[in-house]
Formats: sequence, structure tokens, C-alpha cells
Amino acid sequence: MNPIRVLLADDQRLVRAGFATMLSVEDDMQVVGQATDGQEAVNFAATHDVDVVLMDVQMPVLDGIRATERITSAGRGKVIILTTFERDDYLFDAIRCGASGFLLKNAEPEDLVAAVRAVAGGHALLAPQVTVRVIEQFARQLGGHQPAGHRDPGPEQQQKQALLASLTQREKEVLVCLAEGLSNAELAGKLYLAEATVKSHVSSLLAKIQVRDRVQAVVFAYESGLIRPGEG
Repeated sequence: MNPIRVLLADDQRLVRAGFATMLSVEDDMQVVGQATDGQEAVNFAATHDVDVVLMDVQMPVLDGIRATERITSAGRGKVIILTTFERDDYLFDAIRCGASGFLLKNAEPEDLVAAVRAVAGGHALLAPQVTVRVIEQFARQLGGHQPAGHRDPGPEQQQKQALLASLTQREKEVLVCLAEGLSNAELAGKLYLAEATVKSHVSSLLAKIQVRDRVQAVVFAYESGLIRPGEG
């Protein structure tokens, strides 16, 4: 099996070196490149095979958000945003730009390794202490805190509501649990389901609401009105 090819993008050399050291001891991972700014990351991903990019937000030349958008839209790799939570507002757009998740810079080595494996395997990284906080604030910026009766839904909102209506009650319950940041195992325990059944429900609802991963499913939960910021 080919190793997971990882690109590190951070303007701090010590941060890159630390992550490289953590990943280098894993047999199934290979750090294939290091970028000191977003443009270098975009250029490297365009000319090399990259599976996962660990992307800082605040970098010179091109910030991590715009770099994420260019890399994911071109299908050149999946992106994990690195954050210290100093500036949450930089992270909101990352979700819409295709980020597959978030990771704290002071994460434990095992958490970093697990995150890279999860994203490389097609899963989104939904750490409750990061993603739910970011998405809830993102939803507030969209005006999701307003009562549904006070909004005049446009075509896009109407489409989301129609997709939401296509879900079964159980799939809606699963979607609410995803918005709470629950893992499959935690979700199975809460809903008294087998974990294999949970995976089936998750796959089904992702297809029905036409999103690519769990992060985008959580965004959908807020944008469709299934969940209001502050709930869950």
C-alpha cells in the first residue's frame, strides 16, 4: 500500500519541523513537501501527488484559506486547517473553501496521526472543540440565528429545505448528532444503533443532501434550518 503523502504548509519553520518529526515515524505516511506560504503550497500541490495538506491560516503571499480553495477546487489534495484559535474568523471561510477539518497546533502526536489517516481515508475531521464552535459562528454570520418565519427563503434555501425533507427521521437524528461533533461510535451509543448501521445512515444522508463529507453535512444542518446556533 502506498504511504499517505503529506504536504506541510506553515510559515514557521519550527512548526513544520515538529509536524514532520511526528509523521516521519509512521510507516504509512510520507512528508513529501514543505511550504512556507499558501502560494508555495498551491504550486507544490499542482505539480506533485499530495493526499493531505496540513495548512496554516495566517501565511504571507497567499493565506491558508485561499490556498485551501485553490487546492481543493483543483482536486489536488484534502486539507486540514491548523489553528490556535487566536482568530476564529479566519476559519469560517475554510469550510466553504473545502477544508476537511481542523486540528489544534498543540495536538498530541497520536491526534495528528489519526487526523491525517481519517482525512486521507475520506472522512472529515469533526473534533467537537474545534469544528462545532467554528460552524456555529459561521451559521450566525449567515443570519442562521433568526427565526425561520422572519426569513424569505431564496432558491438556494428552498433547495436545502427540500433536500432536508427527503431525509428519514432517523437520518435527521444522525445529522443532528453529526452537528454535535459525535463520532460514529458515540453516535451509535446515543441512538442505540450498531456502528455499521450508523455508517450506512451517514452515507445515505450525505448522498441525499448532496455533500461530500461530514463537515459539509454540519454546515447543511445549520443552513437548512434543522439546527439553530446555540442548539444541540
